[in-house]
Amino acid sequence: MNLTLKVWRQKGPNDAGKLVEYSAQGVSPDMSFLEMLDVVNEGLIKKGEDAIAFDSDCREGICGMCSLVINGQPHGPELGTATCQLHMRTFSDGDTIVVEPFRARAFPPVKDLAVDRSAFDRIMQAGGYVSVNTGNAPEANANLISHHVAEKAMDAAACIGCGACVAACPNASAMLFVAAKVSQYALLPQGQPERTRRALKMREAMDDEGFGNCSNEYACEAACPKEIKVSNIARFNREHLKASVCSEE
Repeated sequence: MNLTLKVWRQKGPNDAGKLVEYSAQGVSPDMSFLEMLDVVNEGLIKKGEDAIAFDSDCREGICGMCSLVINGQPHGPELGTATCQLHMRTFSDGDTIVVEPFRARAFPPVKDLAVDRSAFDRIMQAGGYVSVNTGNAPEANANLISHHVAEKAMDAAACIGCGACVAACPNASAMLFVAAKVSQYALLPQGQPERTRRALKMREAMDDEGFGNCSNEYACEAACPKEIKVSNIARFNREHLKASVCSEE
């Protein structure tokens, strides 16, 4: 396959960026999108040019680092697929592919296709955890959890924190990410002691980071590589409302 790439290049956070055209020749349909970028970078390095900067780590769709907008869609055209699992057979010979970074005020650019998504880390530090006593792990069956509830919690916990929901949302809202993390703990007995504080603190941290508000566009669910459902946002809204009432009493 021979492809034309239009890649966003930006030297630094304070520099102006632009789309630069590159030719990708002899691309195997079995390559992942990131492997294709690796091949393009090898050619750039051989010519003495600066390689395209982009984030990647596990390349197995579980770390959330591969945050790219491909032809206007976060992670590309395949539903339920992270960029690192997107294969070039999705495209056709001769295609032109536009590759851009996630764009949101809370995700400031670092270089080229890499953005700073540490805002998610700070939201998690505000309340996305369960405090436990030191010592041995408790017996797994000490707290019985129904299969139905466990499945809901696991579905929410599948969120990899990639930020595709933010990139897809016209308001750059992080509600799906925060809702998934809140739901994950709210559904399980281990998350009950900090349930009220968690909902309030994570919402406050999200707002402080500059993310927009949810307006029920459902674009976040469509773009999520783990197909997290917007029903988690409804659960988070209920959690936050109950926490707000409790804090006022």
